[in-house]
Amino acid sequence: MSSAATHIPAWKIASGIRDRQFSCAEVVDAHFRLIRRLDPRLNAFVCVDEERASRDAKRADEAVALRKTLGPLHGVPITIKSSIDVAGLRCETGSRLRQGHIAASDAPVVSRLKSAGAIVLGNTNVPEFLMAWETRNPLYGTTNSPWDVERTPGGSSGGEAAAIAACCSAGGIGSDGGGSIRVPAHFSGICGLKPTPGRIPATGHFPASAGPFALLGVVGPMARTVQDLQMMFDVIAGPDNGDPNAAPVPLRRPVDSMLRKLRIGCFEDNGRTPVTKETRAAVQRAAQILRDDGFTVESFRPEGIERALQLWHVLFIDGVSFLLRQGYKDRESEMYEIVREILAWSEKDPPLTMDRLLDTLFSRDTVRSRFLEQMDRYPILLCPVSAGPAFRHGERSWNIEGKTVEYLDYFSYSQCFNLLGNPAAVVPVGVTSEGLPIGVQIVGRPWEEERVLAVAAHIEQARGWIEPPILKEQI
Repeated sequence: MSSAATHIPAWKIASGIRDRQFSCAEVVDAHFRLIRRLDPRLNAFVCVDEERASRDAKRADEAVALRKTLGPLHGVPITIKSSIDVAGLRCETGSRLRQGHIAASDAPVVSRLKSAGAIVLGNTNVPEFLMAWETRNPLYGTTNSPWDVERTPGGSSGGEAAAIAACCSAGGIGSDGGGSIRVPAHFSGICGLKPTPGRIPATGHFPASAGPFALLGVVGPMARTVQDLQMMFDVIAGPDNGDPNAAPVPLRRPVDSMLRKLRIGCFEDNGRTPVTKETRAAVQRAAQILRDDGFTVESFRPEGIERALQLWHVLFIDGVSFLLRQGYKDRESEMYEIVREILAWSEKDPPLTMDRLLDTLFSRDTVRSRFLEQMDRYPILLCPVSAGPAFRHGERSWNIEGKTVEYLDYFSYSQCFNLLGNPAAVVPVGVTSEGLPIGVQIVGRPWEEERVLAVAAHIEQARGWIEPPILKEQI
């Protein structure tokens, strides 16, 4: 199997293995050859588990030969973000405080993927404690974009996005507390799904999705096609006792004729953070694709986004900073620059008192209720993922439409939906004049991931995954 065959999506790999077009061992070997070729420039991986993956591939081929019942992901090579437990692999979350930590067992999502036949190639790089929309840490350094190594693939699931976009993995699992699946998907030209909290178990993730953070943090699939997202979602969705938001929601595939009856609300900017012209054009293009496909798409900007962002800031920036100060007590010298930035932002805010925390939690429920009332009319929203495409390493502000957009604000289009608990998918729709991928965000009502993915699939039909430049280079 040539390395070019690594470019095919996960669902085609699974189909080809079932039909004996190629073997699991060939697929896995081809991916490891590509990793050895590209990862020195990408730095996407923390651990590469070649020995175990090759063993698993051999057993998977034996199962095919014996005509055993095969799972939907049989032989598909995947990767896992290094904040999610994979037995025997490092789960350090990019921090010196966790250096050398080895996961004793698989997180539920990993167990479910393995049970479906997937083969874990290794795990991928993250920013320290997942606290950035770019990927670098003191243990493993900086991850680069396969579109331009001078730019970031995003964060915090940046290593995962870079590996998948560069075809070093057919798909994988990221996590998202403020855009950490969606922004890397958008920056890297792939697809990603942030589910409703509890729809996919976050058990086995560090930091734990518990307490107030269980409202924000989720784990979800990333891949090059929406069909791959759906295939992975079908495998990993379902309740787990370790997730405080778990609910026994069955899989529900929408009927296409009913799907087209949904009214879709579209906004090109949120009224507070300007977007680049090419970002605006991408949303307009996605809206037109849906209209041409028979959907009703109307201009609509929901109320409550600004308040949702303020409340998200309290929980994610001020709340996490409170815990970081405790974790680094007497070990401040080991703190990386990204953590120092987060603490500096938090120091500008009022202290996180019990009164302020309780007011935030009560206000969140009120804002969410009013937001969902608006979604009765527009059950699907179409909007940007961030203010622009992937940025150069180290950049912290941008001039967009004559206004300076600061680092945190650049990602405000994703952060609000963590606070509100909406599922949201990202699908690529094109490339900017600088040759950078650009995606759009499809947002649904809680527990309606299937609708979100179905609408995303309609948008994807017009363009789909594009091969990044690093795959064309002779190295």
